[in-house]
Amino acid sequence: MSTPELLGEQLYLIDDYDLGRAGRTGTAVLLGEKITLIETCASPSLPYILKGLEALNVQLDDIAYIVVTHVHLDHAGAAGLLMEKCKNAKLIVHPRGARHLVDPTKLIQGAQAVYGEQFDSLFSPILPVSEERIITVQDGDTLEIGNNRTLTFYDTPGHAKHHLSIHDSLTNGIFTGDTIGIYYRELMDCNVEFYLPSTSPSQFDPEAMLSSLHRIHALGVYHIYFGHYGKSSHVRGVCRQIENWLPHFVQTGKDVLAKEKDDKAAAAKITEKLMSDIRTYLTEQGVPASHMVYEILQLDMEVSAMGIVDYLVKAEAIEKA
Repeated sequence: MSTPELLGEQLYLIDDYDLGRAGRTGTAVLLGEKITLIETCASPSLPYILKGLEALNVQLDDIAYIVVTHVHLDHAGAAGLLMEKCKNAKLIVHPRGARHLVDPTKLIQGAQAVYGEQFDSLFSPILPVSEERIITVQDGDTLEIGNNRTLTFYDTPGHAKHHLSIHDSLTNGIFTGDTIGIYYRELMDCNVEFYLPSTSPSQFDPEAMLSSLHRIHALGVYHIYFGHYGKSSHVRGVCRQIENWLPHFVQTGKDVLAKEKDDKAAAAKITEKLMSDIRTYLTEQGVPASHMVYEILQLDMEVSAMGIVDYLVKAEAIEKA
């Protein structure tokens, strides 16, 4: 297990070893008067979170708040387990997501549809959270967790309709979950900063995603804290890459669906095309073909392709209605 990483003043990142990989998904720890965690990852990550908190000398009973950016299981799957451990904590979530934490049945069914036989090893067990312990926040709501630290919650759809981004006043950084994509930080060993949108099903909306991206940029933040994974202080560079790749993802989907009407076959072809384009781009940046990043990129593109197909099929049905 790695030692929690210092991201900023009284701000640490615990590596959750999601999917058994280092540097995939993280839980942020905001120290101070009201200790706050942001993201819980999936249930198999709980031991890593507990070890990380122990390394920071954080007592579980002293944790005041646990925040999830959205309720997808790689961000909120361990919420029920962690809330059992943190007896005094309140769970903060988007109003649209709260009911799924009280009753996670639909979350489980949705993830089973995407991950199939891998579901149990990746996500089980998933426990409900008592409704009395849940706080929902609206766009612009604030929470003071210290004399010099206020969190501001923003409604930032695009990846999901129930998505929050959380601004931290102490570091002037923002926790963006998946709403403006994934930071493939492992590529920094090749001196390549690389960000891609996350377009997984079933609420992907490219226009909303771009709107959220531009809203975050307009806040003038110094840092972006990605759910996957870590900190970037090159905010404009993040925005530029997402602005470039997002329309390419959608256009690739349109091109494939113009010829292939079977959803599963279309998703496979979209994945293949996106992986080819990404490989070409990264090769031009000097990334070797053998780099370990391609394994996780393959998984991400498979899931993102499903979301692209889902979005385009729904959009076509609306047009025909």
